[in-house]
Amino acid sequence: MNAIRLNDLFGLSGEEIERSKIELNMQNGAGGMSYIDHWLTCHEYDKQRGTCPECGYWGWYGNQRNFIPGQWVFSFVRLREDEWLFTSAAEVIDVPPHSFAVVEVMERYKPFFGRLVIQLVKGQTFARYTFNLSKYIEDSRVKTILPALYGGDDFPGYDKVRLSYRQLAAIVTSGKRDWVAALAHQKAVYLLTDQQNGKMYVGSATSDCGMLLQRWRSYVENGHGGNQELVRLVKEKGFEYVQTNFHYSILENYNAKVDDRIILERESWWKELLHTRTFGYNRN
Repeated sequence: MNAIRLNDLFGLSGEEIERSKIELNMQNGAGGMSYIDHWLTCHEYDKQRGTCPECGYWGWYGNQRNFIPGQWVFSFVRLREDEWLFTSAAEVIDVPPHSFAVVEVMERYKPFFGRLVIQLVKGQTFARYTFNLSKYIEDSRVKTILPALYGGDDFPGYDKVRLSYRQLAAIVTSGKRDWVAALAHQKAVYLLTDQQNGKMYVGSATSDCGMLLQRWRSYVENGHGGNQELVRLVKEKGFEYVQTNFHYSILENYNAKVDDRIILERESWWKELLHTRTFGYNRN
């Protein structure tokens, strides 16, 4: 079966291609949040309409304009490797100095926002993220059109869970079914990692705290889950620090019938192994 080219779907004329730009958004600056994580936390209304705040259309690259009024811009965010999610398309109305462009979203492409995934090799373009559409459109292929808005990766198995705060928040707030089913009735020993300084926190989810999903939900709500050292961290550096730097993974998981004492013993073992009482965020 022949691959479907991107323009087979978009139906752009040669003249329209020449007046168009493509955004390939990956990360908001060095060490910043990934655009897909930011997009996942946006309101569903904005995802459907292609109007997620600060998800695209930044008007400048240093002192150079990315766009000029009248251009069309097709905005994508990277999912993984060479896979990109289509998040918006718009005509540029104005480019205020060192700000986001003022745009008018193109109605004809709204059915594909948050659903169209393409394969596109960006190449070694380093910090550049805005290009002439003609550079990529011939070699871009449609990978899939999702039946509903993209809601994050499917549950990969307990041993492969590694979530940023934004990814975890999106799962919890959207109630993504496969993740909820996997986490709601599991006890676990889990790991929180501060990507900024390398510090770790080992925790446990037992029947006393409502199992793993409920335990992780508390981190989404306030960043610290009631843990003493994390409470201090949030007070000193703010909730945004956790939202930007923390990742969540599972060290061991158990079904609901396993005695809580076993989980607590394994939690203590992992704390000793990883020295999180001495060098991390654990205090007991």
